[in-house]
Amino acid sequence: MRIRSARRSDLRLLQDIERAAGEPFRTLGMHSVADDDPPPLDLLESYRRAGRCWVATDPLSATGDRPLGYVIADPVDGALHIEQISVDPVAARRGIGRRLIDRLATLAPGQGLTALTLTTFSDVPWNAPYYARIGFRVLHDRELTDGLRTIRGEEAQHGLDRWPRVCMRRDLLPTQPSAPTAATAPNPASAPAPESASVAVSGAP
Repeated sequence: MRIRSARRSDLRLLQDIERAAGEPFRTLGMHSVADDDPPPLDLLESYRRAGRCWVATDPLSATGDRPLGYVIADPVDGALHIEQISVDPVAARRGIGRRLIDRLATLAPGQGLTALTLTTFSDVPWNAPYYARIGFRVLHDRELTDGLRTIRGEEAQHGLDRWPRVCMRRDLLPTQPSAPTAATAPNPASAPAPESASVAVSGAP
């Protein structure tokens, strides 16, 4: 499986993936979710140009470099918020969603972002229960940031609150600085001893 940045030629295929990914909701009686329009091309293009749209492909399969899933994300209140992630049902159960999320988890700390967040349906088996299995936790109302509250409000206006929804968060480890090499590491024997030294310790509660 390969995760790469989306290309302009991918965008109509991402809309097709979105439509296909909506169909399983019909089996749960969530017809309005299944019938919801995919993100418009101009919105997908804005994510692509901003470098915040990624696709999963399987170059060794018959599908070649054709996207099988995609994710778009926004920085929101110090976290990378997953605005949309969808996988074509024909490629389900191959770990594609997890691979896309893992790519975000790798990229986010380098941008100074400390977590991944998302909103999702709490009772849909491939939504909140799935995300809980890959490291997300449900946020209590008091934990919601202003940005997440705004997103939830927009979802309610769109009618998504007909079914229970939750915000979830996966905290990320900060990027570790690389160890100094022999060429750059200071030589303790040649460095002058400081006249005095102090050590400051800080940490989050």
